[in-house]
Amino acid sequence: MNQNIKIAIVGGGGRTGKYLVTQLIEKGYSIKVLLRKPETFEIKSPLIQVVQGDAIDFAAVSELIAGCQAVISTIGQRPGEPLVAEHATKNILEAMSMYRISRYILVAGINIDTPFDKKGPQTISATDWMKANYPTIQEDRQKAYTLLTESDIKWTLVRVPFINFSRGTGDIGVNVDDCLGNSIDAGNIATFLIEQILDTTYLNKAPFIWNS
Repeated sequence: MNQNIKIAIVGGGGRTGKYLVTQLIEKGYSIKVLLRKPETFEIKSPLIQVVQGDAIDFAAVSELIAGCQAVISTIGQRPGEPLVAEHATKNILEAMSMYRISRYILVAGINIDTPFDKKGPQTISATDWMKANYPTIQEDRQKAYTLLTESDIKWTLVRVPFINFSRGTGDIGVNVDDCLGNSIDAGNIATFLIEQILDTTYLNKAPFIWNS
């Protein structure tokens, strides 16, 4: 059981986040979940503590993170709403610093660039498409990555290709240079994120993962 480790979850009400919450509960983790609409959240467990609020509200993020040992975010851009990545990241990092929490694990697309990438043609094409079609979202996500690199926390940015919303089976491919697969199951994303809570392999790195 892992109830001595409490995990703060941002984006737990989303399509990928629900797989994460489910697996954390199955593994015995105690969790706090930030939800804008708790009444629509269908996962029930005595291991779940719900905090109502939004990731762009510092007070809500602060309440969420208090008493936790790590933070995991699967939050995505909400259609038609203000940009969230940079704002949420600022709030999370500030609250983590305030409570002296050092471990932050989050998800982004393969379109995020780092100075260490060796992206192949397929990943470059996907990155260029995102930049051309959603430039403001791309820039917002890129700014969030910059904030991570400028912080003193132990972060891992997990970059994923197309997400299949299924529990996930089989092996997970991992590479810090390039994405070598076309898709990833949401359940496999959750599995990898949870492994990073205690695994130090990808500290301050941005690995790509995919269904292998």
